[in-house]
Amino acid sequence: MLPQRGFRRAVVTGGAGFLGSHLCEELLARGTQVVCLDSFLTGGPGNVAHLAERYPSSQFRMVRCDITDFVHVPGDVDLVLHFASPASPIDYLQLPIETLKVGAIGTLHALGLAKEKGARFLLASTSEVYGDPQVHPQPEDYWGHVNPVGPRGVYDEAKRYGEAMTTAYRTTHDVDTAIVRIFNTYGPRMRPHDGRAIPTFIRQALAGEDITVAGDGMQTRSVCYVDDLVRGILALAGSGHPGPVNVGNPHEMTVKQIAEDVVAATGSRSQVRFVERPVDDPQVRRPDTTLARTLLGWEPAVPWQQGLASTVAFFSGLRQAA
Repeated sequence: MLPQRGFRRAVVTGGAGFLGSHLCEELLARGTQVVCLDSFLTGGPGNVAHLAERYPSSQFRMVRCDITDFVHVPGDVDLVLHFASPASPIDYLQLPIETLKVGAIGTLHALGLAKEKGARFLLASTSEVYGDPQVHPQPEDYWGHVNPVGPRGVYDEAKRYGEAMTTAYRTTHDVDTAIVRIFNTYGPRMRPHDGRAIPTFIRQALAGEDITVAGDGMQTRSVCYVDDLVRGILALAGSGHPGPVNVGNPHEMTVKQIAEDVVAATGSRSQVRFVERPVDDPQVRRPDTTLARTLLGWEPAVPWQQGLASTVAFFSGLRQAA
């Protein structure tokens, strides 16, 4: 297991998004000052409003900006976490150019900030770089099976380009970089209508609607609770290892099983209804987490039923507040 180091001041791009907001929260809890950058294209200020109320401006700053424009952050920074990007299929299908720009120009600017500050840089990549994989489970040395001109290509290739740019800055400019490949993650602060399976199923179940499962539901996913994921990301950031490193839950479930578990967790009478499967939807998805376990000492700890209950409670609260 690699030794860990702490950070005094971090910049989180996309810090008002689902994952970014949880990262900001955990960094602050560990005593790190945080500058949160977000354009609010898919994230929202409500995700970090409690942090602005809880911490003084010297500890937490929320700055509305677009990382595809030039960004200047005054003062010292020793960690840059680049999480700005549409991440759900609905978002990147509606925002294809913005997705490509933040993966290319946004990554360039975030790397430039890290280079300027002499900071550690961590790129939020994705299991989507493996595409519809022909190797299962997916290890980090698998190059993937991606359709660059399919509907998901804008996201997949933006992240693959971001990995190449991050590697180039490491080899050319000696920037201290890391790449984390994030597998399916769930938890509080997901948007009910973001198109991903778990929030969609929970929203439908709480409303008493049919649960719409794509295809026959036998395609598999490995879902990781957000608290576990954040631990893994920060373990990689603190390790000095360049990655890429898979962070996700190696336990595999069918999408149909996820839907049935959501129905049970919500106490809903909703029925599962099968709908047409999206183009290039992966048949299998499960990380080989050997590197994360051996290098970082990381494994997911939150059981699926416990994480699902917390997520259902969050969505129930949204419905009651509406």
